[in-house]
Amino acid sequence: MRIPNNRTGPAPERGERLRRATASGAAALVLAGTGVLGSAAPASALYGEAEIQPVESNLAAKYWVEATAASGDATAALAIDQDPDTAWLATETGPGQWLQLDLGGAYDNVRKVHVAFPDPGAVYQYVVEASPDGEEWEVIADRSATATPGLGGVDPFTRPGTRYVRVTVTGASPGAAVGVSELMVFNYLRDDLVLGADLSWMDDQRNREYWVHPQEEDRGAGPFLLDVMQDRGLEYTRLRVFNEPRNESTGNPNTIPYQGPERTLTSAQWVAERGLGLGIDFHYADSWADPGKQPKPRAWAELEFPELTDAVYDYTYDYVSQLVAQGTVPDKVAVGNEIANGFMWGSEAVGAPATEAVHAGANPPYFRDQADVYQSQPGGGILWQYRHSEDPEERQLYLDSWDRFTTLLAAGIAAVRDASPESEVELHSVVGRISGMDKAGEFWHQLTTRLNAKGQDFDVLGLSYYPEHHGTLERMEQNLHTLATTYPQYKLEIAETSYPATGGGTQPNSTFPRTVQGQADAVQHVFQMVNDVIDNQGVGTLTWEPASYQAMFRSVPGMTNTSEPNASIDVYNKSRAEHVLEDTVYTAVKTGETPALPDSVDVLTTADGSVNAVPVEWDEAPSDATDAAGELTVSGTTEYGEVTAVVHVVDEFASPECDTVVSGAHYGPLSVETGTTCLAEGARVFGPVNVAEGTGLVADGARITGPVAADGADVVVLCGTHVSGPVSLTGSASVTLGDPVLDCAPNRVSGPVTVTGTTWWNVIAGNDISGPLSCSGSEAAPVNNGSANAVKGPKSGQCSGL
Repeated sequence: MRIPNNRTGPAPERGERLRRATASGAAALVLAGTGVLGSAAPASALYGEAEIQPVESNLAAKYWVEATAASGDATAALAIDQDPDTAWLATETGPGQWLQLDLGGAYDNVRKVHVAFPDPGAVYQYVVEASPDGEEWEVIADRSATATPGLGGVDPFTRPGTRYVRVTVTGASPGAAVGVSELMVFNYLRDDLVLGADLSWMDDQRNREYWVHPQEEDRGAGPFLLDVMQDRGLEYTRLRVFNEPRNESTGNPNTIPYQGPERTLTSAQWVAERGLGLGIDFHYADSWADPGKQPKPRAWAELEFPELTDAVYDYTYDYVSQLVAQGTVPDKVAVGNEIANGFMWGSEAVGAPATEAVHAGANPPYFRDQADVYQSQPGGGILWQYRHSEDPEERQLYLDSWDRFTTLLAAGIAAVRDASPESEVELHSVVGRISGMDKAGEFWHQLTTRLNAKGQDFDVLGLSYYPEHHGTLERMEQNLHTLATTYPQYKLEIAETSYPATGGGTQPNSTFPRTVQGQADAVQHVFQMVNDVIDNQGVGTLTWEPASYQAMFRSVPGMTNTSEPNASIDVYNKSRAEHVLEDTVYTAVKTGETPALPDSVDVLTTADGSVNAVPVEWDEAPSDATDAAGELTVSGTTEYGEVTAVVHVVDEFASPECDTVVSGAHYGPLSVETGTTCLAEGARVFGPVNVAEGTGLVADGARITGPVAADGADVVVLCGTHVSGPVSLTGSASVTLGDPVLDCAPNRVSGPVTVTGTTWWNVIAGNDISGPLSCSGSEAAPVNNGSANAVKGPKSGQCSGL
C-alpha cells in the first residue's frame, strides 16, 4: 500500500403438476440482460443446427424489480441497471450497509447470485441473504472471510420461495468504495413448468411417418408423431374439439371429421398411453374459432338462448364424461378458444359496425351466406363497438352481450367441474398488438366479475403469443405481469406460440431470424418469459402444431411421406438446467504479478440442491498480460461448462484518501483531529500520535517514536512502520496492522498492542511485536490472512490465535 502525495478525490459515480419424466469482463456478463443461456453443444444429429442451452434469466433486469439500500438509496437502482460503470454507493460508513432487491413476487427456482463491486483493487467481505417476506432471512452465500482483492463473486444456491435478496457488506479493505456495481439474480426453468404442444392434427397422419433420425441406420423414436415428440422431451399435449367438423368456406360436413369428438377421444387415448399430460380445447364451433371467427355449431345455431346455454352444458358434460370414462381424465379443459371477442356469435352480429369486434364480415363465409340460420338467435359475441358509447341503448347492448357471453361460459365451466372435478378450467384469450391491455383489461375485469356473480370461476388464464399479432416479447412480458399482479388467483399460460425456421429475415415484432437457431431461441424465450412471471404463476407454454404450422419438422428429401425434427425440437429436453456453475471468478493483482486462479469452482446439482467443487482447467495467460494496468480475462473449462476469470491488474490496491500528508520529520505530539492523516514513506514522528473519533491515520514505511492511540477512529492503517511504544486502538471502524495480501508490509512494534471494539475491517498480520498482543470486543475477530505475528509476549482474547 502506497500513500499518495495528494488527495485523490471522491470515487467516480457508478453510481404444474405435469412434469413426468466468453464474454470480456464484467460488462459483457452484465449486459447479457434478461436471458442468458448456458453452454451446450449444437444438436447436430437433427436437421439443421441449434445451440440449445439451459434457460437462465437475470431477474434483477426486470422492470418491476425494486432496489433499496441502507444508505444512499437514491443510487440503489444503479446496481440493477445492467451498466457495470454505475453503482449504488453507500453514503454511510461502517458495518451493516446493505442493498436489497424486491423481485416483485416469489420464485421457486432462483439458483444463482452474482455480485460485482465498484473497486477491483479492494477486498470486499459480504453475505447474501434471501427471504420470502423481507422479515425472515436465510444466508445463501457467505463471503465474510474473503481476504483477497477482487470485484465480487458468483454463488449457486437453492432456496424456494425467494422474493427478496439482500447483499450486506460486512467488511471492506481500507479505501474501498462501499457499494454494489451490479447485483444479478438468476432464475431457471422450474420442473413443474409444462413444456407442451397442441398436436391436434395427429389424427390426420396421411400415411406420414415421423422419425428422430430417419436417414440413419437407427432411426430412433417413431414412426408416430407423439413418439418423436415425447422422445424429444414433450410433456403435455392439447387437443382441440370441433362439434361437427365442417368446411370453413361452405359449411358442409367434412368427409373425414378431423378433430371431431370421436377422433379426439382416440387421440386422447394415444396421449394417455404415453403418460403425457392432456389438455382439451373446446372450440364450440364446427370450424376454426379465433378472435375473428366464432361461429356457432350448426346444430345449435337456431336454438333460443336458454336452449343454447343448456346445449353448452350438456355437450361439455357429456364429452368430458366420455374422456373420464375411457381413462383419459384431462389435466386441463379450455372452455372456448381465443375468446377475446366472445364466442358462438349469433344475431348480435346483424348490423354490427365493422369496428374492433367480431361481426358478420369477419366470420367464415357460411356464417354470412347462411345468415338466416347462424344469425337467427342471440349468441355470445361481445359488442365491443358499444363499449364507449354514450347512448344508453347502445351501452345496454354492450352490457347485455357480456351477460350472454358469461352465461354461456359459466355453463361450460360448471359442466367441466361436474364431470371431472380433477380437471383445471382454462379460459383462453389474446392481448392484441394494437388494442393491448386497455381492451384486455376490460375483458378480464368484465369476465371475472360476471362469472363470480354467476357462481363460477376458472383456474388458468391462457393467452396466445405470436409476435406478428401480439407484439414484442417485452410487450407480452408486460402484459403477463399486469395480469399476474391484477389477478394473482390465476395461473398463467401461453396456450399457443410458434416461430418459423425458414423464410429469411425475422417475424414482425421479433429479433429472431427465421432459421432453425432462431426458431429455438424464439421458443425458448417464451418459455423463459412464462417462467419469470412472479409468484410462479406462469405454469406452461404450448407450441402450436409444431409438425405443421411454422413447423419444427421438415419433409426429408428423397423419402416419401417422411418427416424429421429440426434441431430446435430439443428446446423441450435441453431448456432446464441440470447444473448451475459458478461461471465467473474475480481477482486482482498488481502490475507485473501473476494472478492466482482457483483450482476449482462450485457447481449446484439441481436434482438435489447439492453444491460441490469441480476442478477447473485454465488457459495459459499471455506472458505480458499483467505488464500494464487493465482488465484480463482467462477462460477455464470444467465438466459442466466454461468459466471466466476476470483479473483486474492495478498499479496499487485500494487505499484511503489522504487529507493531510506528513513527510520528513515531525517533532512533538501529532494529533489527528479531522480527516485522514497519512505518514508518507520515510516520515518520522518524534512524539505520541493520537487519532480522534471519526478521523483516520495511515502510515506506510514510517517511524513513530512514541505511543499510538486511537479512540473511535474511522480507519487506522500501519504498514511497514516501526512504532517505538504501545499501540492502543479502541472502537475503530477499520484496523489494518500489516496485511501482506494487500501489499501492506508487517510492522515492528516495540511495546504492547491492544485492539478493542473494532466494528468493521480487522487485520493484524505478520507483525513483530515486542510485548503482549491483546484483543477483545471486536464485532469481527481480527485475522492474520495466513501471516502469523511474531509476539514476544502473550497473545490473548480474540488475538490468541494470531
